[in-house]
Amino acid sequence: MPDFAECCNPVELLDLSGRKGLVVGIANDRSLAWPAALHFRQAGAELAVTYVDERTKPHVTPLAERVEAPIFLPCDVAVPHELETVFGSITELWGKLDFILHAVGSVPPADLHGRLTDCSAAGFSAAMNVSVHSLIRMAHLAEPLMTGGGSLITLSYLGGERVVENYNVMGPVKAALEATVRYLAHELGPASIRVNAISAGPVLTRAASGLTGFAGLLDATARAAPLRRNIEADEVGRAALLFASDYTSGITGEVLHVDAGVHIESPVFAAAMNVKSED
Repeated sequence: MPDFAECCNPVELLDLSGRKGLVVGIANDRSLAWPAALHFRQAGAELAVTYVDERTKPHVTPLAERVEAPIFLPCDVAVPHELETVFGSITELWGKLDFILHAVGSVPPADLHGRLTDCSAAGFSAAMNVSVHSLIRMAHLAEPLMTGGGSLITLSYLGGERVVENYNVMGPVKAALEATVRYLAHELGPASIRVNAISAGPVLTRAASGLTGFAGLLDATARAAPLRRNIEADEVGRAALLFASDYTSGITGEVLHVDAGVHIESPVFAAAMNVKSED
């Protein structure tokens, strides 16, 4: 590297060497959590990785091996004690935790595909439990392990701020998630634990494929966004790396939009996103 005296723009590298992180939400190599995990590991962090169940395990196992995860356990946040078991293993092996990526969300298909007006109490409760309360539980379990401070990162979407056609019940759920980020940031700030969300633009993941009209949403977003394109999953991964690093040590309670800028557009211009599609 050139000497600072000879270079006015030296290259800086994000370094997570010696840090321990938990990544929850990898379902396969198209999950938004996967490029984040890669970036965490490439920056030097040691990772604990989870999978939802035996059905997803074969898809996640080679990814966990690729990032050399010493902790690889099942974690369906709706199943009693599985999350606690993961934190028990972290406590036993590391005795500390520096950051968490929370990338989980779920809703029964009947409630996802129907109107919010018709959403069942059970479906709404299930969506809130998996998508929102699981972050609160992780914060509770992580706090004693983050004695030197830490970073909690979750994933959100613009549908929590604006009406996006076919997002239905997940809109109020993501709004609740973003409010939870702010309250957790307020409560955990004195312990130097930061809590932030990444509001990612639409990316073709396993979860997104379940949304009605998703192909139309991708097209409309690319047309409405200032950058005139959709984002790539790796762009979300790099943002997550930033939040896990000291480069964002002064940022908490934030919702960072990684969406090619579509969130800044006026309601009239962005109305193209709400076109109904049969795709």
